[in-house]
Amino acid sequence: MMMSEQAAARPADAPLVQAEDVKTYFTVKNEAGGKARVRAVDGVTFSIRSGETFGLVGESGCGKSTLGRGILALRPLSGGRIFFDGADVFALKGEARKQFRRSAQLIFQDPSGCLNPRQTVGGALLDPLIIHKIGDKVSRRLQALEMMDTVGLSAHYFDRYPHELSGGQKQRVGIARALLLNPKLVVCDEPVSALDVSIQAQVLNLLTELQRKYRLTYLFISHNLGVVHYVSDRVGVMYCGKLVELTDGDTLYRQPLHPYTEVLISAIPQIEAKKQGQRLVLQGEAPDPALPPGGCRFHPRCPRAADICRRTPPVFQEVSSGHFVACHRA
Repeated sequence: MMMSEQAAARPADAPLVQAEDVKTYFTVKNEAGGKARVRAVDGVTFSIRSGETFGLVGESGCGKSTLGRGILALRPLSGGRIFFDGADVFALKGEARKQFRRSAQLIFQDPSGCLNPRQTVGGALLDPLIIHKIGDKVSRRLQALEMMDTVGLSAHYFDRYPHELSGGQKQRVGIARALLLNPKLVVCDEPVSALDVSIQAQVLNLLTELQRKYRLTYLFISHNLGVVHYVSDRVGVMYCGKLVELTDGDTLYRQPLHPYTEVLISAIPQIEAKKQGQRLVLQGEAPDPALPPGGCRFHPRCPRAADICRRTPPVFQEVSSGHFVACHRA
């Protein structure tokens, strides 16, 4: 069955993306010269609805980018399943897999590293159209120029090279390239973290406008909860390979239930002094994903840890309508 047929059979209220107990492990050498298994993503379950922005936030190394690439089938899974439009993405073959590649695109974190320095902007934008055999030479150029205008790039940049562009302009090229194939899902992997603050706001507003115009669904990955709260409908918080909290952005910001989420929110800079309150400081270092602590993985750094937290892993469960948390003390 083709993806289009599966989409037609999918219920109207079914999620566009469904991740079920997703696991991604890597084997690395340890200090003793042996092998260790890094649990980058360790049993994550969530869904993304059509048309929404799902934010994924956590410290560097928590597994959020690995999870995003797993959803795009760019990394093999060690366990679990990922469904897109009702289809198991790792079971797709031939034309169905090629159609999935068009429907799910990625915006990279590093706008310089994702562009070939020996290729012009026009060449970077024409490549996906050529690969997927869309249009002819004239129509491809017109599509590329139209998309450049949509993301705020002048036509005279078409024959420029990446070193002639600013960081914000390079990221606009990356966004244009991702949207040229008319995708349903776009994974935004820290798309503004490498940009100046003033440029960050412009790119975030651009992504919001493009979502409305093209009815896009975003998975927005970031370590900055302030940015995630600004753009996201729902937010998932990851820690050491696991989801520890998930709810809508406003509820998460006003009423966090997990101690780690409280720390992340406390770290958001506040302009008004009266809103700053007491800053929560997280002690210690994030655990080694090759040697995660027993029980709750956050307990060595948690100010509210009890004996049960050290002994028993908490269950990721719904504690109120749409609000999920993995914490014995929630």
